[in-house]
Amino acid sequence: MGYRPFESLKELLKLSDQPHINSNRASDNEIDLFKKAMADVKEIKEFQEIPYKKPRRRVIEEKPQKEIEDIYKILYEIVNGKRAIPLHLTQEYIEWTDAGLSREIAMILHSGQLSVQDYIDLHGCSLEEAKIELREFLKTSILKGYRCVKIIHGRGLRSKEGPKLKKSVMRWLEGEFRGWAMAYVTARACDGGTGAIYVLLKDKVN
Repeated sequence: MGYRPFESLKELLKLSDQPHINSNRASDNEIDLFKKAMADVKEIKEFQEIPYKKPRRRVIEEKPQKEIEDIYKILYEIVNGKRAIPLHLTQEYIEWTDAGLSREIAMILHSGQLSVQDYIDLHGCSLEEAKIELREFLKTSILKGYRCVKIIHGRGLRSKEGPKLKKSVMRWLEGEFRGWAMAYVTARACDGGTGAIYVLLKDKVN
């Protein structure tokens, strides 16, 4: 008897002609058991009296066309150099307030509402020199009764390591000079912008 590879296919075809038995179909016995279990269940009439409320559609309010046009106009002016980006929205903007103080203090400082009473320019100083100069400047300013001063630290655009002096000044004010400073914030564009900061001093040397 030779090899007949298609012989088994005939058997499969015969099986496919037979009626399919649904294994998931409940038996008569199971149906009877279910009916008995549900025999004492009564419909709650109160549920029939509850009115059906369709879910409210969420309405998304669209911005007025005039507002959209104004936004595009501002973006166009910024891209084409006709409008300056607000400093507090730039990546170079910095601010800090001592623990327990409101951020609004920094915003008031940045707005220029407090007059700058003195300033120090740390351009050209090494980090060691800048630290010594800044320490003396802060102590002297407090002894003179000054409350708002400006520190010019530069932006470090020409440095391969970035704004090292700027970052150092921030670290000193938040660290070992913290006893003299209450807050600092990026200066206004007319006062040096992101190359300088306003500092709010405490009323005495701690």
